[in-house]
Amino acid sequence: MLTVLYDNNPADPRLTAAWGFACLIESQGGTILFDTGGDGAILMQNMATLGIDPAAIDAVVLSHNHADHVGGVQALLGSNDHLVVYIPGSFPDEFGRQVGERARVVEVGGPMEIIEGVHTTGEMGTTIVEQSLIVETARGLVVVTGCAHPGIVDVVRRAAAQDEIDLVIGGFHLRDRSQGDVQAVVEELLDLGVRRVAPCHCTGAEATNAFEAAFGWGFVPCGVGTVITIEP
Repeated sequence: MLTVLYDNNPADPRLTAAWGFACLIESQGGTILFDTGGDGAILMQNMATLGIDPAAIDAVVLSHNHADHVGGVQALLGSNDHLVVYIPGSFPDEFGRQVGERARVVEVGGPMEIIEGVHTTGEMGTTIVEQSLIVETARGLVVVTGCAHPGIVDVVRRAAAQDEIDLVIGGFHLRDRSQGDVQAVVEELLDLGVRRVAPCHCTGAEATNAFEAAFGWGFVPCGVGTVITIEP
């Protein structure tokens, strides 16, 4: 089950929408929080509203070192004393040191298993280095992205080399791209066999509309509070 805990797009009126992203991934192997949004108080309040216990989270995976994705990590560390936090190896040493005072830190270079059935793509990109998550399900792979700065097509292509893609969810970083660029991305994801998309955060309204038009039933509206359950 995937639950979007932090996003700038509203979905559940009980929750606060704010710029950033965080997604809870619950599987048989454990519970992972991918990114922590930009504000710890908002993250914790949204979790409380949904009845999610911070202490039940086994690991945190941070996609990249932007405040709207890592801003809530210290608040979470204050409510969970057994976390393992996976950060790209390119993160500043000081960030790793501060988190390491309250959790076990694992620096990620290449692809790595986080828990059974969930692994990171490893570091991707050059200007902004980022990692995404790949989740194995009975319906195919689920790709979870923070902002997809290295390019959403490249991220999905890396996953598609392993298995069929059921769902891509998260920020696709297309809000400042031209209509032609967006359409090219839509077509490439279709060519890669992606069945469903749930774009949010930095995807942008025009790009989101393009995905909805192209994917039809395979388009999943996504915002803070969205819950996607994938049956085994």
